[in-house]
Amino acid sequence: MRAWLKARIWDPLLGLLRKGLSPEALAWSVAVGLALGITPLYGTSTVLCLGVASAFRLNQPAMQVANYLAYPLQLALLIPFIRLGERLFGAPRLPLSLPILEEALKADAWGALGLFWTSLWHAGAAWLLVVPLPMVVLAWGLGRLFRQTKRPFRQS
Repeated sequence: MRAWLKARIWDPLLGLLRKGLSPEALAWSVAVGLALGITPLYGTSTVLCLGVASAFRLNQPAMQVANYLAYPLQLALLIPFIRLGERLFGAPRLPLSLPILEEALKADAWGALGLFWTSLWHAGAAWLLVVPLPMVVLAWGLGRLFRQTKRPFRQS
């Protein structure tokens, strides 16, 4: 696993540093890619990364690597974001067990989908409140790491 992570993630990121990408730009690209990768609005993270990278001149490959790495976190954080969104908006608690969801879909498919859609938007608002501070802290920490990593490249 360690060899796979090194070959598929660390080495390509170091390659970007070797090609002249600044440590700060790489750090922000990775941090923003991870932040966008955990959005509870499934199917939007790749497009969000494309738009944000273009708007803020961030490195697209680094953002997409981070975005794809975040998929397990996206799954793990979906329910906590839904629950936080429910609290923020005072929305009723969405039953998230498979049998209950199946029954709701059978009884009133459009109503159940509308309820789930509303819950996802509430989760998206919760995500917007939660993600900025950790993203900035991560960018700062990665910037330090990438600056230290880049020093040996300058001597050669």
